[in-house]
Amino acid sequence: MKRGILVLLSLSVLVAVAYFTASKWAIRHETIAFHDPDRDNRLVAVNVAVRRDKEMQANAGLIKLPVAILNHGNTVKHTEYSFLANVFAWRGYLAVSPQHDLPTDPPMVTKVGEIYVGRLPQIQRGVANIHFAIHKMKKVQPNADYEKVTMVGHSMGGDITMYFAKQYPDEIKKVVTLDNLRVPFLTEGKFKILSFRSKDTQFKPDPGVVPDDEQCEQAGITVVNTGFQHNDMRDTGPDAAKSSIRSMLDKFLDESDKSSTLKPVPTKIPDVLTSSPGPVPLSVPLASNPAPKNKPVTN
Repeated sequence: MKRGILVLLSLSVLVAVAYFTASKWAIRHETIAFHDPDRDNRLVAVNVAVRRDKEMQANAGLIKLPVAILNHGNTVKHTEYSFLANVFAWRGYLAVSPQHDLPTDPPMVTKVGEIYVGRLPQIQRGVANIHFAIHKMKKVQPNADYEKVTMVGHSMGGDITMYFAKQYPDEIKKVVTLDNLRVPFLTEGKFKILSFRSKDTQFKPDPGVVPDDEQCEQAGITVVNTGFQHNDMRDTGPDAAKSSIRSMLDKFLDESDKSSTLKPVPTKIPDVLTSSPGPVPLSVPLASNPAPKNKPVTN
């Protein structure tokens, strides 16, 4: 009887501690609607992810939050990359995800032979959205480092990411892409680059986009060839893909943030704060059997 009571009390304590920890360290998500008066009052919605305790410290002027900008793929919503946003938020970043395209935008027309297969206008629109979102976020959260940001993107968002890095290298701290297909990598070695590549017969990078091994080594570029599909690299993808990507991303941030004066929190996302499994051990190979394809995304 006494043993049963002790077990029950122990379980109660564990639940209370877990609840307190989750409540204290929880990640806050918020969508903010901004309108750009210089572009016919264009709506630029951003999803913000931030750790509550770090936000409180920033609001008190005790710390300055590093900033990560997450860019979605074509036809994909800006809220569909929470598995990535949570990695950055949990480490102490302010994760900002702008919505780049709207239902009222004209359809994208690809043209073989033109630069980036005719996607330059959409890419430049994304760059304008990023700059506008940063400008507005400075007022929402002034205690963050917007001078040098970590730029992240999947598919078309990866092309926007790489194009932004090419045009504004002094505004970049590091770059993470997931299967960008059109804009070639920056190979000057100005900052660290991590890129996840799919094994997909439908979505393949244009010639010259991904550097060879020698160029990657010289420029500080890490290319991870996975066994996953192009469309696996977002919230709707299989847990195995998301866990592997999170794990390698966490390792990359551990290494690249060592020299940062902002000192993001070096820790893993607890399972209680995410709907999908936490990071898998780094010994687990990324190139596993591809999962079934999700609904295709136009690229």
